Amino acid sequence: MKITDLSIVFVLIFLPFFWMVSRHTHDADEAQLLNQRYRSALQTAVLDAGNVMHQNEKQNSEAGYDSTKFVKADKELALQTFTQTMALNMGIHDDPNAIHALFDYIPAIVVLDYDGYYILAKEAEMTGENDDSYRQVWSPKMPYTYSDSDGSSINFTLDGYVYAYDAVQGKWIEGFQRELASTSGIPLLQNSDSFEQVRQTRIVMSVQENLAEVINRHNEFARRNGISYTFTLPLISQEDWYNTINDTGIMAFIQGLPVGSQKVNTYAIGGGRLVKRTAVIGGIEPSTGIKYYYPATCKNNFRAEEVFTDAKQAATAGYFEGNCYINTVVH
Repeated sequence: MKITDLSIVFVLIFLPFFWMVSRHTHDADEAQLLNQRYRSALQTAVLDAGNVMHQNEKQNSEAGYDSTKFVKADKELALQTFTQTMALNMGIHDDPNAIHALFDYIPAIVVLDYDGYYILAKEAEMTGENDDSYRQVWSPKMPYTYSDSDGSSINFTLDGYVYAYDAVQGKWIEGFQRELASTSGIPLLQNSDSFEQVRQTRIVMSVQENLAEVINRHNEFARRNGISYTFTLPLISQEDWYNTINDTGIMAFIQGLPVGSQKVNTYAIGGGRLVKRTAVIGGIEPSTGIKYYYPATCKNNFRAEEVFTDAKQAATAGYFEGNCYINTVVH
């Protein structure tokens, strides 16, 4: 057989194999790109949702108790923002059916509020209709609770403030742990280090336990809707958990979303902490009449004229940068 004939036979035999390998590699690369796109979309969505959580209408819902963490989380606005961002980044913002289908692969969304948390999940409805037997609802607020062997109980918050029943004294108390340590009969409130360790552990365990239960129930919904994937609580590092409970925020999960032969399985965390900014004062130096701006916490002899939200706004209004020393400025 001639060499050319052997070459033809080789090509005929191995060409389909090479084509299959090439096709598989292309599909794998495309799946990997989609996987990264969906993960990025989820992370962006929770960050956007976290950023709007503290936008309250009422002044008395803003930060208080001498804590920047006391913020009323707006879970509905967070969910609306999360959904909009996800839909835009996945190219389905004008397709309500696709958005509805996307949530079949989102077993839970958690909103961490200052003194408790909510979980958005599909819950069964006794309607008798399969299509309407599940709907997505928020749980009631679940407090971060703890109880000891003496019968005392504590509702933790995202900082050291507590609402507690002191069984020794037979009364309800509230305040920061450091303030209650000398007057309370609850042993846990006597030691700051033990209190902080138990507080963090209990909050994480409470969220984990309820999340696992919710995700497990989501499997029943998935089976009814032909989703061949077992939803489970993903492995989340302790560092991520403790960062999550440091401030009000939101957690979201995507599982089982088909991407080629793969499945997307990821979670994302977004914070909603309200950061208080120090006001910027625009003032006049009496001896020169020159206009300077400086932080409101500064003590000097300048005559205050205006208040600004930041240095850029003050500079635009014609003020030069000053420092905190009396009658001394930066030239």
